[in-house]
Amino acid sequence: MTPRNPVYPGRRPRPTWPCQSLFILLLAVLLLGTNPAPALTADSADAVFSDVRPALLQIRTVVGPGEQQSSIGSGFLVSADGLAITNYHVVAQHALEPGTYRLQYREPDDSRGDLELLAIDVLSDLAVVRRAREAPVFLEFDALALTDDTPRGERLFAIGNPMDIGFTIVEGTHNGLVERSFLERIHFSGALNAGMSGGPALTRDRRIAGVNVARMGGGQLISFLVPPGKALALLDQARNGQPMSLDVVKEEIARQVLRWQKDLFEQLDAAPRKPLQMGRYRISEPDLPWLSCWAGTNRHSRPRPRVHVDTTRCSNQSQLFIDSQLSTGAYSLVHSHVINQDLNTVQFARHLSNLYAPEARLHFQGARRLTAARCHDDFVSSAVAGPELRVLWCARAYREFDDIFDIDVAVVTQDSSAEALVSRLEMKGVSWETGTDQVRRLIEDVQWAM
Repeated sequence: MTPRNPVYPGRRPRPTWPCQSLFILLLAVLLLGTNPAPALTADSADAVFSDVRPALLQIRTVVGPGEQQSSIGSGFLVSADGLAITNYHVVAQHALEPGTYRLQYREPDDSRGDLELLAIDVLSDLAVVRRAREAPVFLEFDALALTDDTPRGERLFAIGNPMDIGFTIVEGTHNGLVERSFLERIHFSGALNAGMSGGPALTRDRRIAGVNVARMGGGQLISFLVPPGKALALLDQARNGQPMSLDVVKEEIARQVLRWQKDLFEQLDAAPRKPLQMGRYRISEPDLPWLSCWAGTNRHSRPRPRVHVDTTRCSNQSQLFIDSQLSTGAYSLVHSHVINQDLNTVQFARHLSNLYAPEARLHFQGARRLTAARCHDDFVSSAVAGPELRVLWCARAYREFDDIFDIDVAVVTQDSSAEALVSRLEMKGVSWETGTDQVRRLIEDVQWAM
C-alpha cells in the first residue's frame, strides 16, 4: 500500500537533460567496469530476514461480523508450542473488551488464526499470546542482551509490519539503556514505525536483543526497545502459571499500576532535595537521574508581559499505556515565581486563578474511562513557618480500576499582591493515600526564604 502524498527526504531535484543523463551513465560504466554486485553475507539484513521469517507474526484485533481489523502490531514466536511475544498495547483492546474484540495473527505466508492471551506486563508494555498450532521455527534470547552487556554500537535488526504494508527489516544500532528514564528502555537508533510494535530486534546471530515498542516524535531515529530480560520473565510466568483469565484483566492492570506508583513515589520520597529560592520564597525539587528538569522565563517576551513568570519544571516523561483513551503514570512538579508589573490587586489575583486553576487541566470531564473531575478550593496554613496558601485541588477516579486517581493540585501564596509562588503537582494513576500524602509534602515545602 503506497501512502498518499508521500514525502521524500533530501533536496529538491533539478531537471536533468537526456544527454546529461547519458554522459553520467557512460562515465559510471567506465569507472565501475563490470564488477558483479557483492555477494550476500550470513549477517546481511536479507539473510537474517530470510532465516527468521517463519517465526514472525502480524497481530491484529478484529471486530464485527466481517472481522475487520481494528488495530495491528507485530509479534514473534518463542517456543515450539506456539507461544509468542508482543506489546501489551497491541492486544489492549482485546484484553479490556474481549467480548467486542478478538485477537488474531497473520503469518508472512498469509496463514491466519486465533490467538489466546496468556499474560500481560503493563509496566514493560509486553504480552504473551499463544496460537493453537506448533511452531517449527522460533526465536531464542541473546545471552549478552539478557545481562544488559550488549556493546554500544552493536548492529541490530528490527522486524515488523509497518503501516500494514508487509514485513520489513530495519538496521540500527544498540545504544544501551536510556539513562534518563524511570522505565527500562533500550535506545535503538533505527526507524520504528506504527505496526512494528511487538516485533523482535535481533542480533546478527538471529537472537532476541529487545522488543520493538516506541519511537520519539520530533527526533531522528530515536526508537526504543523493551529489554529482553523483561520479555523472558513474562514468558516464564506464562509457561509456569495458569493462563490469565480475561475476567480478571482489569484487576491485574490495577495491581500493576499501583505497584508502579509505589516504586515511583518511594524513590521520590527517598531522593535528596535540591533547594530553590524564588524571590522571597523557598521550595525544593527531588534530585533523581530519571527526572527531566527544565527552566524558562517570559521576561524577554514582546509585547512586554504584565507579569514576569520564572518557571522550573520536573517530570518523569514516562507514562503507562492502558488503552488509546487512557495513559497513566505521569508525575510533574512545576514551580513558578510570578512578579506583578502593572496589575492592580484584583487583576493579579484573577490572573493567578485563570492561569493555574487545576480544573483547566482536567477539562475533559466524564471521559469513558474516567469520572468527571471534582475540585476543592481552600486556604491553609503550613505546619512550618511559611506564607498563607491557597490550595486548589482536583481529582478524578478511574471508572474500571479501584483506588486509582488522577490528582492535580495548585498551591498559591497569598501574602502579597506584588509577587506570588505557584507550585503545581500533577499525578496520574495514584492511590488516594499516596496522592494526599504528596500534597501534604508539597504544602509543607513552601516556606519563607531566610
